Amino acid sequence: MFRGLTWDHPRGRHALEAAEAAGGPIAWQAQPLEGFESAPIGELCARYDLVVLDHPHLGEALALGCLRPLDEVFDASELAAIADRAIGPSMASYVMQGRPWALPLDAATQVMARRADHLATPPRTWDEVAAISRETGKVALSLAGPHAFLSFLSVVQSIRPDLDLRDGDRWIDTDTATRALTLLGELAQRSPASVSSLNPIGILERMSSREQDVILCPLIYGYVNYAAPSRPVPLAFSDAPRMTADGLPSSILGGTGIAISTRCTVDDALRAHLLWLMSPEAQRGFIPDHDGQPGTSEAWLDPRVNALTGNFFADTAATLQAASIRPRHDGFIAFQGAASALLREGFAAGTDTGLLSVRLEDLFRASHKASTEVTA
Repeated sequence: MFRGLTWDHPRGRHALEAAEAAGGPIAWQAQPLEGFESAPIGELCARYDLVVLDHPHLGEALALGCLRPLDEVFDASELAAIADRAIGPSMASYVMQGRPWALPLDAATQVMARRADHLATPPRTWDEVAAISRETGKVALSLAGPHAFLSFLSVVQSIRPDLDLRDGDRWIDTDTATRALTLLGELAQRSPASVSSLNPIGILERMSSREQDVILCPLIYGYVNYAAPSRPVPLAFSDAPRMTADGLPSSILGGTGIAISTRCTVDDALRAHLLWLMSPEAQRGFIPDHDGQPGTSEAWLDPRVNALTGNFFADTAATLQAASIRPRHDGFIAFQGAASALLREGFAAGTDTGLLSVRLEDLFRASHKASTEVTA
């Protein structure tokens, strides 16, 4: 059996464990969602044959040389077929240095979550979100862990949809950064304290309980499990806010992919199993039937899958199609955490947005281990 590591949530583990129970060649273990921060990717790849990761870890992994490029494992036609079926930039996010490094098993991005019993219709623009926040005091931001910075990046992309940050070779112009910080800072001042320390799973758990203190989270990584009719209060998910009513819903891509470590010697059984996980059969059936969140367009738009999930997939697919890939350079993971801490402290203290913008840029430039010039 091959050894695999995934993350500890029904969305991350149930389908893979069910595949193992059905005779699959991978024995899966799980770690907490934040596990990569406590055990670096190099250490995990030294212990596991397959690792479920998200795309920002690629820079560190490639610097360490601990992943096997997938064009050594699969035919070009097989990879092209997976890329054609992947939703939004899910496959593209795992291509770096011109080579693919993971299969887009699971797709996610920041979307809007709301209590439909309090808000029958979702707001469309950031101005409408701000109005609900002022009126109710029950609009939460997801700020814990790396999410303060990821929310900032999402608003930046809403202002500047042309800005491509994926290679970590450029930063954000001052005007855009301060505008995004001003918008988020005002919302943060009114965000309920009850969820300030919670990750997205914790916020969604609270929103889908009997508590009444959060009725809207405008940017949070979507989890289909919280739209399930079996929840005490099923949540309604919709597209992320836009800057203008006719703009695109902007967000920062999440999701996870299956990567193969260099310690792994791939055989035909493993290769066939990985291709099956990405097949239409598994993506539209097995994975969503076992609490998973598939990575292909056909699954996200499938009527049966949507009928089971309160239309979660169809109602957020446009946001995923337009999602942006975050920086992936070696050093980004540590920067993401430090930038989020800076933003949380700055929002709480009411720090001048211009000063916050300068400090963010300083952190970004310091995150580059090599002396690479980055541009605005």
